[in-house]
Amino acid sequence: MMGRLGAHALIGLLWSLHPLPLALLAVLGRGLGRLAWWLARGRRRVALRNLALCLPELSQGERRDIAREHFALLGRSLVERATLWWASPARLRTLIHVEGDVRLAERSERPVMWLVPHFIGLDVAGVATQLFQTRRVGSIYQTQSNPVFDAAIRRGRLRFDGGEIYSRGDGAKPLIRAVRQGHAFFNLPDMDFGAKDAAFVPFFGVPAATLLAPSRMARALNMVVQPVVAELLPGGQGWRVRFLEPWSDFPSDDALADTQRMNRWIEQEIRRMPAQYLWVHKRFKTRPPGGEPVY
Repeated sequence: MMGRLGAHALIGLLWSLHPLPLALLAVLGRGLGRLAWWLARGRRRVALRNLALCLPELSQGERRDIAREHFALLGRSLVERATLWWASPARLRTLIHVEGDVRLAERSERPVMWLVPHFIGLDVAGVATQLFQTRRVGSIYQTQSNPVFDAAIRRGRLRFDGGEIYSRGDGAKPLIRAVRQGHAFFNLPDMDFGAKDAAFVPFFGVPAATLLAPSRMARALNMVVQPVVAELLPGGQGWRVRFLEPWSDFPSDDALADTQRMNRWIEQEIRRMPAQYLWVHKRFKTRPPGGEPVY
């Protein structure tokens, strides 16, 4: 595990990159990702296993090409945090291309839940909710084991003073209070946090432990649910964040059916840009009772 001194050095190096053109950062990031492809063997195996489970109709070579591109884009997303965390708001507004109704939460009489799957540009979506609309934002945050990295990520995500992030370890109550006080909820719904409060819902046909909370919380708090997808654009073109039409029939009175629908939508978005989904996450780590490990 990296110590504090090394973490400070890496954060300092990242800060030194932020004045550079995004096109140059993209080149550096892709190089970092290609290096990680060879060095991070464990994560490479996870990505290839996920792709084999989710996209079995593709050849092994096609899935490997997607995984290699995924690592290159993952490297980009890490290096480009220099721009997200330290570039001026004016510069970021020229680089983040927003599509759709980003201001829905400002106008809505009901609280809004942004449903944001784990595409590697999701931090850009978080910045967009603070730069292009005025409703305060709340989100759940997984505390990092390294306190230096944890503090840097928190500063980066909260730099515009547009809301608050709440530790997953504190439970949902602080977030629920914030929603009731008028915050929108930036919800990341598609990671494996174990079987608690989850159901095994098909994800590309594979049972995946999926939180029922998006449906249950939206129903309990009478929320409007608006899907949001972030995308890295080629080279120095920046990023695209699509604020899609809110779901008119979500939530329903069936949380399991809602969760199945959510996973089907995420699958559709993954097929649009398969290299940009977070394949290095062990999405199928938790198995149904009696199920065999997949990793």
